[in-house]
Amino acid sequence: MSGPVASEEGQQTKRILGIFPNFRAVSANVHLPPQSVKEKFITATHDSFDYSSLFIPAFVAGINQATNSVPEFHQGAAGYGRYFWHTFVDQTSENYLVEFIVPTITREDTRYYTLGSGGFIKRAEYSLSRVVITRNDAGHNTFNISEIVGAGAAAGISNFYYPQSQRTFSNTASRWGTSVGIDAGTFLLHEFWPDINHKFFHGKQPSQ
Repeated sequence: MSGPVASEEGQQTKRILGIFPNFRAVSANVHLPPQSVKEKFITATHDSFDYSSLFIPAFVAGINQATNSVPEFHQGAAGYGRYFWHTFVDQTSENYLVEFIVPTITREDTRYYTLGSGGFIKRAEYSLSRVVITRNDAGHNTFNISEIVGAGAAAGISNFYYPQSQRTFSNTASRWGTSVGIDAGTFLLHEFWPDINHKFFHGKQPSQ
């Protein structure tokens, strides 16, 4: 469902650069009804299995292989494949926990509400704060249990499929922090994408 038409300022598109999903981003000054359980499930599924969902795991897997973060995976194409599928499963489980399972239990809204106005620092602080502050289904600000607990639970679950050497507290905490950090960066991109789109693409990016 859609709310009132947003002004050009803070106007989101459904994809960033016509490629990356931007379905969770709500344009500035748009008011939506409470997010349904079905909508939370669909959003998590889009973020997990959209064709572009391969890009971040591919990038992170490359970094992890280059730094030999899991020696048991070895190098070469086979090693990269191991890094990739582990990272893809990390991302998928985190998406479903953060965007569907936990927010359904806690009745939190997983959408990103664009601030769209104010200086760069104000908007950057707002976007990064969304990892710890979100809206509940009643529209009030609340602690972002979905993000913090959901990402932590996904990191804990990852111990079932990572080698024994990676199941330490520090490694689990590192995976937890990486997930939260990626989400924080995503929120920052959500906030400033309308400005980038307007400046470089004149707001003409495809909506689908």
